[in-house]
Amino acid sequence: MANLKEIRDRISSVKNTRKITEAMRLVAAAKVRRAQEQVLRSRPFADRLARVLENLQTRMQFETADAPLLESRDPRTITLLAVTGDRGLCGGYNANIIKRTEQRYAELSGQGYNVDLVLIGRKAITYFQNRADRYTIRATFTGLEQVPNASEAGKIADEVLAEFISGSTDRVEIIFTKFINLVSSKPVSQTLLPLDPQGIASPDDEIFRLTTRDGQLGVEKASVSNEQPALPSDMVFEQSPDQLLNALLPLYLQNQLLRSLQEAAASELASRMTAMNNASDNAKALAKSLTLDYNKARQAAITQEILEVVGGAAAMA
Repeated sequence: MANLKEIRDRISSVKNTRKITEAMRLVAAAKVRRAQEQVLRSRPFADRLARVLENLQTRMQFETADAPLLESRDPRTITLLAVTGDRGLCGGYNANIIKRTEQRYAELSGQGYNVDLVLIGRKAITYFQNRADRYTIRATFTGLEQVPNASEAGKIADEVLAEFISGSTDRVEIIFTKFINLVSSKPVSQTLLPLDPQGIASPDDEIFRLTTRDGQLGVEKASVSNEQPALPSDMVFEQSPDQLLNALLPLYLQNQLLRSLQEAAASELASRMTAMNNASDNAKALAKSLTLDYNKARQAAITQEILEVVGGAAAMA
């Protein structure tokens, strides 16, 4: 059995580690709240944009519109946009996205498509750059805010828009972590370009909320409806519907990308909260076990000293 000093040092180390993991859990919770506030602040613009597109849809068929972003081509080159984080200590969040990206890359390559990558987050960039002989990397983005904003989403959207409109790629898929709840998230792959005409004017949406129940922090999804009033059906636009559609679709794409980035950020923060909470619980259990070992070792040392004193007294009698 380890001596008393070694056990005391381990107990002290475990308690210090627990303080660190608990602090990281609280920091992640604060950032989830910031992410929630930013999502709510961006909703009025998204809702108004949806109303304008909804009004346009009553005047024209999106499927027959002359809009490059709606153009469905016979794909030869497909771009995968993978979203990971810059930091670790968030369970399997980054590893799951990297694994899903590798699977999708292999699947599309096996079907004869040319596949390239646009990588977001230092974890994905480091992983795939170390395997540059197997993967084609088109662009990378790192150093994003913990809570992504519209400016950052706009830069990424501009990159994929330029590639799609120029014909360098025929389809763009985004691979990100879909937020379900505090302990559950799922890597998903969705088509970003070309846009789906049927889903552009969707009236409902989902947001995530930070909640507190029985003293425990939690994150859950909630369905919300468009609170912006519908535009009058007889509203007159100066531009033609095609011109309006081509001007609004890049904004719609940027908004969709921002939503995916925010959902991925919420998943990362929730994963970090869960991982740090589990680490704190494990540290608490380990400290308890070590304290029990310390008490046993201390009692054994005391018993040994008593036996030595009694034995010495008996020898002198």
